[in-house]
Amino acid sequence: MATERLLLGDGAELHVVRSGPPEAELTVVLAHGYALDHRSWHRVVAALPASVQVISYDHRGHGASSPADKETATIEQLGDDLGELVERLVERGRVVIAGHSMGGMAAMAMAERRPRLYRQVVAGVVFVSTASTGLAETSLAWPKSVGKLVRELERAFGPLVRTIREKIEPAKTAGLRWWLFGDEPRQEDVDLTADMVWAHWPETVALFRPAVDRYDREAALTVAGERPVIAIVGDEDRLVPESNAKELASIVGGESVVVENAGHMLPLEAPAEVAAQVMALAG
Repeated sequence: MATERLLLGDGAELHVVRSGPPEAELTVVLAHGYALDHRSWHRVVAALPASVQVISYDHRGHGASSPADKETATIEQLGDDLGELVERLVERGRVVIAGHSMGGMAAMAMAERRPRLYRQVVAGVVFVSTASTGLAETSLAWPKSVGKLVRELERAFGPLVRTIREKIEPAKTAGLRWWLFGDEPRQEDVDLTADMVWAHWPETVALFRPAVDRYDREAALTVAGERPVIAIVGDEDRLVPESNAKELASIVGGESVVVENAGHMLPLEAPAEVAAQVMALAG
């Protein structure tokens, strides 16, 4: 597994992680979700065949990639970034894109804004825990009850850094576990997710929220539906219910898959199932 920096046309840089042979006939590109980073895919990367090239990356404004601002914190920009990444890093063969949550919207935007590239190289798209409306994902920032608790703790303990860590973080992580996972997650997955989310709280969460809310997904799905599409969702997902995934699939004439005993963080909770759907589109 190798890391690199991809310099984009506007001067921004994406943090990219690659595994597998660059000359592979199939490349899987993994686009992470809102307020997360490429590490959310590590179990899926391990579950994919060694013969496949796998590219995961941090969206602009996330992880180790360049910061975003009000002008670039848009789904359209994330779609442009994804298109440039595919164009620059995939040497040959076909591409399957898996987009988790906001990463699924980036895939939609790439299809809409780079239709020629999309039609030429993309074999299919797996929308992982991706909503067909703008109401779901940004509940992460925050559910009212959890947000109220966190704000009260911050007001009470704000001056004391050590107390903040000891008192606030467990409360935040407990709320995050309930909101994003099924009933029996691995603690290490909860801890990793908490680490990613709090690294982006509150600046990135606030910066990207308007973009996620307003993006016209149905219009973008028109082009995305020209290639095979699978929408996969957990039956315990509190952000994207089964009906929403089925609606997304129906818009594009694709297939919907429901994973039992899993929440919103399918790349961590059900990596084998996600990898299987990716490979189902490989032809």
